[in-house]
Amino acid sequence: MEDHNRGLGKTGEALAAEYLNRQGFTVLHKNWRKGRLEVDIIAARDDVLHVIEVKTRRNNVFGEPEDSIGLKKIERMLRGGLAYVSAHPHWARMQLDVLSITMMEEEPAYFLIEDVYL
Repeated sequence: MEDHNRGLGKTGEALAAEYLNRQGFTVLHKNWRKGRLEVDIIAARDDVLHVIEVKTRRNNVFGEPEDSIGLKKIERMLRGGLAYVSAHPHWARMQLDVLSITMMEEEPAYFLIEDVYL
């Protein structure tokens, strides 16, 4: 099951990068890591650094993909984003985003939630 979920996650991240490019983002990194921290996608648009968590599901039987984002995940996203900004200090503004992808239809459904916070 873990390999199945990992495959779905990789597919979702590839779809997310394509979607973000179409929305005017420049994808800087996928699966950026620093120590134990990982950010699914780091992107830029309009001089803002976007730290993006991608959640992908095949259906919504257990809720929408974004429903699985809790306080702990947002805290990890923030720590990852701050680590990235520490290594790349020219970014004056950073925001946390969640990109939800549901793959029930022929075409995936995307839902971008921008500027999430604690």
